[in-house]
Amino acid sequence: MLSNRKIVVLAALSIGATAAVSYFAGRAAIGAPPAPAAPSTTAAVAPANGVPLNHPPLPPAQEPQREGKVVGHDPAQKFTHFRVGNKNVKRIFVDGDVTWVGTSGGAVRYDIRTDEYKLYDIKSGLLSNGVFYVGRLQGRLALGTYGGGLSLLDEAKQTWETYNIPEGLGDAFVYDVLHAKNGDVWVATWSGVNRIRGGALKDRSKWDLFTVDSTKGGLPNDWVYGLAEGRNGDIWLATEGGLARYRGGDWHNWNHAKGLGAPYEKVKHQIEFKTDPSTVSQHHAKQKEEMGLTGVDVAYNPNYIVALAVDDNGMVWAGTWGGGLSRFDGKAWKTFTVDDGLPGNHVFMLHIDARKRLWIGTNNGLATPRDGKFEVMTTADGLFSNRVFSMATGADGTLWVGSYGGVARIRPGVR
Repeated sequence: MLSNRKIVVLAALSIGATAAVSYFAGRAAIGAPPAPAAPSTTAAVAPANGVPLNHPPLPPAQEPQREGKVVGHDPAQKFTHFRVGNKNVKRIFVDGDVTWVGTSGGAVRYDIRTDEYKLYDIKSGLLSNGVFYVGRLQGRLALGTYGGGLSLLDEAKQTWETYNIPEGLGDAFVYDVLHAKNGDVWVATWSGVNRIRGGALKDRSKWDLFTVDSTKGGLPNDWVYGLAEGRNGDIWLATEGGLARYRGGDWHNWNHAKGLGAPYEKVKHQIEFKTDPSTVSQHHAKQKEEMGLTGVDVAYNPNYIVALAVDDNGMVWAGTWGGGLSRFDGKAWKTFTVDDGLPGNHVFMLHIDARKRLWIGTNNGLATPRDGKFEVMTTADGLFSNRVFSMATGADGTLWVGSYGGVARIRPGVR
């Protein structure tokens, strides 16, 4: 077990308005009376007092220890905690000596060398504080937001260019962005997925929108959560209704009936979250009925993919909602659960680092395959929380692991 912990506070992370939107983390358990939802151009989301219906109940909020400047840290320490208050850390992006932290209260630019930080939120020009995606697109910082579209930052001028429905975006709720090797840009939204051919963002004629209807069911669900590119240029999509693959104009999809996720009988005694989202959401109730899950009254849906990755060997990894971690080799599925050493069956995050190592964020810790089994990290090893929603790795091997309320920076040599 590691010792000599040190808390570092990024006060800017604790600032910024909090809205009642689907993934904004709160204290109540799923199933509590829903809070008013923000106006949406897509199907209504029914948050439970701010807790997303696709997230588990969350631990008590971690309030910042101290306001004001950043407290310096000791580089010799194994890990450091950054507290963000009542916010969920949905995405982390390491960009050289700068780490970007996307939260439900905006995005924070943190300079690792100087400990300087800056908060970007609606006061800085964003149209929404909720940040689902952080990355680079065509040389600019890109933020996918909850209700504010896709925003690109000109860092020299400190100005934003935002793409939204009038520009061709399928929905103002942007969950993931992928710049494919052939130059196309894919944008995952909650009303289908956009493809911008050749990355020509300013040319409206280059924008395509793929939905369940337009693909005649090839895309199994319009709520698209993740994107990944295969070795041969295949585009893989994680949706609420299963996994989809786009290959040269053709669509194919897989769901539980085709091998995705563990069966309920196998995992029903391992489900930590007992409240059924369909009791507070018509969307989830309808989806559950369509998938033959009306007899299940806990947080379980093996068709619901909340995390996606394709490794260097071409294996496709899908994290499911209570059905464990599934792997597809192009022919057949194999699913890993708690019985196989996975710390939890709700898989929120998948990340492949520069060493081609797979990391799995679950409801009960962070795992990575090693020597035929799963090596698990928990709060005893430096995590801020055992519920892991996001992750990035630095060039030096540093792990940045995001949870509700904070980020753990774990330096090389810990494991």
